[in-house]
Amino acid sequence: MSAEFLKGHPTLNTERVLNGRYEIGELIGRGGMADVYLGRDIRLGRSVAIKVLRPDLARDPLFQSRFRREAQAVAGLNHPAVVSVYDTGDQESPGASPEDVRLPFIVMEYVPGRTLRELVKSGEITIDTAVDYALGVLSALEYSHRSGIVHRDIKPANVMVTAEGSVKVMDFGIARAMADSAATMTQTQAVIGTAQYLSPEQARGETVDARSDLYSAACLLFEMLAGRPPFIGDSPVSVAYQHVREVPPAASSFNPEIPPALDAVLKRGLAKDRAERYQDAHEFREALLRARSGAAADPFPETLPTEALTVSPVKRPAVDVSPIEDEPRTRAMARVQSRGAFTTDPTEDDHHDGDVPAALAIGNTGDRDPEQKARRRAWITTLIVVLLLLLGAGSVLAYNMLNPKETAPVTALMPSVQSKTQTDALNIIMGAGFEPPTIEQRYSDTVKSGLAIGTEPEGGTTVPLDRKVTLLISQGPSTVVIPELSGKTEPEARDTLRQLGLQGGTTNVANSASVPAGRVLSTTPAIGASVPPGTTVDLVLSTGNVTVPDLVGAPLENAQIMLADPTVQLTFTVNEVENASVEPGIVTGQSVPAGMDVEQGATISLTVAKAPVEPAEEPSPSTTAPADPADPEDPEDPSPTEPAKKKKDD
Repeated sequence: MSAEFLKGHPTLNTERVLNGRYEIGELIGRGGMADVYLGRDIRLGRSVAIKVLRPDLARDPLFQSRFRREAQAVAGLNHPAVVSVYDTGDQESPGASPEDVRLPFIVMEYVPGRTLRELVKSGEITIDTAVDYALGVLSALEYSHRSGIVHRDIKPANVMVTAEGSVKVMDFGIARAMADSAATMTQTQAVIGTAQYLSPEQARGETVDARSDLYSAACLLFEMLAGRPPFIGDSPVSVAYQHVREVPPAASSFNPEIPPALDAVLKRGLAKDRAERYQDAHEFREALLRARSGAAADPFPETLPTEALTVSPVKRPAVDVSPIEDEPRTRAMARVQSRGAFTTDPTEDDHHDGDVPAALAIGNTGDRDPEQKARRRAWITTLIVVLLLLLGAGSVLAYNMLNPKETAPVTALMPSVQSKTQTDALNIIMGAGFEPPTIEQRYSDTVKSGLAIGTEPEGGTTVPLDRKVTLLISQGPSTVVIPELSGKTEPEARDTLRQLGLQGGTTNVANSASVPAGRVLSTTPAIGASVPPGTTVDLVLSTGNVTVPDLVGAPLENAQIMLADPTVQLTFTVNEVENASVEPGIVTGQSVPAGMDVEQGATISLTVAKAPVEPAEEPSPSTTAPADPADPEDPEDPSPTEPAKKKKDD
C-alpha cells in the first residue's frame, strides 16, 4: 500500500482488513466528510470501493446518521446508472482508546473511469455527448425518485463516466469526490448541496423534492454545454443568492453551437419556481430527446394565462384601426389587453353607429351596460369582503401575539445512559426524541474513562423535548495513583501509564543490586503518589551494575557489612598478609578500585593485614652453666668432641 494511503487516513494501517473480509488499498477519493479507498473483497476476489467516514466527524451523530442513511438509501437501488452498495459496517481504529468511536464504512461498486468534472475541465465533452450524459443522469434520477430517494447533491464530481461511456451516479447525500473544490452549503438537519448546483428552494432552506434534483441536473447540463455553471460568484452565499434572484444566462451565449431547442430546455429546467420546471425526470428526458432530434421545445410559460372576458358591443363612431387591420381580431384584443392601458379621446361621440368591442371603445366606461355594472358591483363587494377578512385576521393575529396562549410543552422520559459508550448513549438519547446532546467531559472515580456518567437533565425524569441535553462522559478519576512499575520493561511501564491516563516521560538509568538491567528501578513522581490525569511520569531503568565501595582502611567486619548492603550485595574473598605497620584485621587492599561499576553479585578480593610471626630466641652463652666434665653420670654431658662438632655445625 502506498504512503499516500497512510498519510490520508492516519488511523488505518497497511494490515487493516475490515470485518475480516475487505482489504483496504490506496486512497482514490477524498471529500469534506468521507475518504474513499480502493479495496478488495477477499471472499469474492473482486475490487471494491470502500468509503470511510472521517475520524474527526465520526463523533458527530448527525454526520453518522447521514452516512448510514446514504447506505440504507442506495442499498435498495439496483440500476445500471447508480453505483451499487454491497455492504456496510463500522470498525474500531487500531490503538483506539476507550473513548474513541467506531468508524462507519460503506463497501460499494468500484467504477474505473473519470468524473464529469474532469471531462468538463479537459474540454472533451461535445454537445451530443453532453446530452447523452444528461440522459444517463436523468435515467438514474427517474429510478431513484420512483424509489422515494432524492439525491440532493447532483454535480459533475458525483457522476462517473466509464471507459465505455456509460454514466454512474454516486454519493447519494453525503460524500464529495476528491478534487471537488466547489464551495459547499450546509444547514443543520437540512440538505447538503453544492452552491453552483443548488436549487432555489435549497438555498432558501425549504424542503426539497425530486424537482430540486432536476434543477441541479439542469445546472449540470448547462456546465457540460457551456463549460461553466450558470452562476459564478465570489462566495457560496453570492452564488446561492443568484440561484434565488437572478435570471440564468443562455448557454448559447457561451457556446454559439448550442441550438435554440437546448436553450429552451435549460430555461425551463432552471426555472426558479419548481412548479414551472419539469415535474419529473421522465418529462425532462423526453424534452431532451425532442431537442436532440431537432423538434421545437415546449414553450416556457412567462406568465399565467389571462382570463377571457365576455363583452357586449356598443355603438360608436368609426375609429381608424389601421395599425391592426392586418392582424386577426383576437390577436389585436390580446395585444391591447396585455398592455393594460387604454387612451380616451373626449372628442369622440358615443352615439355614432359602428359595432366594436367595449374593451376597444375609446372613452367608454361601460356604465350604460347593465352587465358591466353588475360585474363591477360584484368585484367591489368581493374586494370589501376580502379586506374585512384580512382586517379580522390581522386583529386576531395581533391579539394572539399580544396575549400568547401558553401551550403545554411536549415532554418525554429522559433515558438512563450511565456506563454506556458515547455512541450508544447518543443513539439512545436521540431515539427518545431529543435533539443531539452537547458532550461534556468530566472526571469520575466510579465510571470508567470513555463511558457515560449520565445526563443533564438526569435520566429517569420527564423533560421537554426541546430542552437542551448535556451528555456527561467520564475522563476517569480526578487523581491517579502511580502503580508499582518496578521490574517491568520500559514498554510495559509506558503502556501501563497510558491505560491510567498518564504520560510516559524521559528515561534515565541508575545502578541497582537487585533489579535486572533494562527494568524499571523507580519513577518520578514516586510509585504510589497520587497525581492528576495526564501527569508526565519519568522512568529510571536499572543498568544491572553495582558501584564498588571504598573498603581500604576499614576493619574486615565493617567491610563485610558494606558489601552485604542491599544496594551493593557483592561477595568477597579474604587474603591475609603480614603487615607490621597496619593493625591486624584492617583491609589494606581490594581487587576492584573503589567507585568502579561491576556486574551484580560480582566477587571482590580483599587484602587484610595480620600480625607478623616473631622468631624464637637463642640462649645467651653467658647465662649457660658449663657442664661438669668430671660428672660422668650427667647424660647431658657431651663428649669432649661434641662441643666442637656443634660449633662446627653452628
